[in-house]
Formats: sequence, structure tokens, C-alpha cells
Amino acid sequence: MTSNSRIWAADAAAIAAAAARLRAGGLVAVPTETVYGLAARADDGAAVAGIYAAKGRPSFNPLIVHVADAAMAAQLAEVPPLAAALMARFWPGPLTLVLPRRADAPLASLVTAGLGTVALRCPAHAVMQALIAAVGPLAAPSANASGRISPTRAEHVAASLANVPILDAGPCTAGVESTILAVEGEGWRLLRPGAVPVEAIAAMAGPPLTPLAVGESPSPARGEGVIAPGMLESHYAPDQPVRLEAATATADEYHIGFGPVSGDATLSATGDLTEAAARLFDLLHVAQASGRAGIAVAPVPRHGLGLAINDRLQRAAAPRL
Repeated sequence: MTSNSRIWAADAAAIAAAAARLRAGGLVAVPTETVYGLAARADDGAAVAGIYAAKGRPSFNPLIVHVADAAMAAQLAEVPPLAAALMARFWPGPLTLVLPRRADAPLASLVTAGLGTVALRCPAHAVMQALIAAVGPLAAPSANASGRISPTRAEHVAASLANVPILDAGPCTAGVESTILAVEGEGWRLLRPGAVPVEAIAAMAGPPLTPLAVGESPSPARGEGVIAPGMLESHYAPDQPVRLEAATATADEYHIGFGPVSGDATLSATGDLTEAAARLFDLLHVAQASGRAGIAVAPVPRHGLGLAINDRLQRAAAPRL
């Protein structure tokens, strides 16, 4: 950590300084296995309001609360048996569960956007776990301006948000956000595909209450509104228009390839969806900085992690709000 830089190498001294800042009600950009998050104490209304202000995030869009383990989750939400089983199988890791909020949960109302539910995740990243141990539950959406490309490196955060210290632990390993499920009684509903493939969840918990067509992205139920992050139609967007299913590109498009389509740069030359997910946002940042007028993206299969990749790409290509 240097006095003239707001990017701090995530060593013990920097983690301690970040924890002190968080305890005092400040904001810190933090690494996780999915993307970098903008963290604040989940019980501090002013600190949580600072997240919304820094990101320009609409206040109807709730935040994910990061917890140390299932025991901490149970202090914040009602945990039915299926949710407990999912926690045991996939935590720590990139799975977020939307559960009924406990009436006595020490959470700022802004965290849940006034809803009766709360989104909870137990991160599999040593730095984030150290901060939770030192501070308590942390609200942490992606550390970028609302609606723009998610950050998978500290420099992505620095380019998007001003005046926020950043703990730098290198690139994120998963590269896409967590999978979000609503647990409803003995069943579950997909709210956002992510780094845990839906197939793995279905293998353990059975099929979802509301099946999706192949390649379909979740959207709010009729009259439901936004109940989890990542459900806005336009999201993850670069400056330029994005064209999907592009086997070729025009001269003024930056071409992101996959598999047999090489492009200017490729998500994965071998067609590996895990590699593609890890490189997705990184390459969108590269494409945005290329100076080309548009971005074209090669077809990506719509299964496994491909469901999350295509969800992010469809929202990046959607008309801007």
C-alpha cells in the first residue's frame, strides 16, 4: 500500500486498513472469486447509501450481503431445509440465495430495497472472508458504475469508480457473478445464471419451479419487480453497441471469438466455457478500449456456464435504458 495510490496490494496491512475503513462506515473495493465488489457494512444505512451513490445504482435494485458461513446467514434470514442443503453443497462459493429476511436482522433497509427478502452469499475468497471476519456482514455489488461492464481486475475498478480504495488480489478466477436462486418452500427459482451451472443445482435440488426455455434469461415475474441483482434488461454494457452470434465482424467492430471463431481475441480457442467465463468481462473491457465503433461476439453454447455468459452478453447488447 502506497500513500499516493488508492490501489492497495491485498497484504495483511492493507486488509487491516480496509477493515478499519469499513468499520468506520467507509467503502472499499474488494476482490472475490467472481468479480470485484464495492463493500460496505450491511448494517450501516449511510454506508449502504454510499454504495448506491458511488455506483449511480437505482435504489429499487437490492444488494447481495456477503456472510462468513451458514451460521451468519441464519442470523439474517429464515433458512428452510433446501436452502441449508444448498449452502452445505455450494458454500463457500458463487451461489447467492434469496431468502425471507428475519424481522430482527441487523440490516439497513436499503440493502434489501425495502423487500421482505435478502440475498445472501458466502464468498470463496480469502481476502473477502478476512474482511467479513473483521467487520461482519458486508453488502457488496460489483465495483463499477451501474449498468456498465463488471470489473475482474483492480484497474477495471479504478477506471470506473473515483475516490474508492481498492484491494488488489489479482484477476478474479470465475470472472462472472454468482448464480442467484430464490428458495421458495421446497423448491427453487433461477433469478440470475452465474458461476454455478444450473445443471449442478438441478442435479442436487431437482428441477426449478419455473423452467426456462433453452438459452432463456430469467426476468421478473408479472408484477414482481426486481428482487435480485442482475435482472435489469440493460446491464454489463460497454460504450459501443454489441452484436451477438457473430461468426464474422466488420472492419469497425472489435471481434471477440470463441472456439473455431478466432476474432481479434478469443474467450477460449478450445471452446472451454470455464475459460470463457473467466475472460468475458476482461475482453469486453479490452474491446471497449479498442477504439472500434462496435463489438461483435462469436456464438457461445447455451449450456453450463454458457448460460451465464449468454445472459451477460444479451444484457450488454440490450437497448440502453
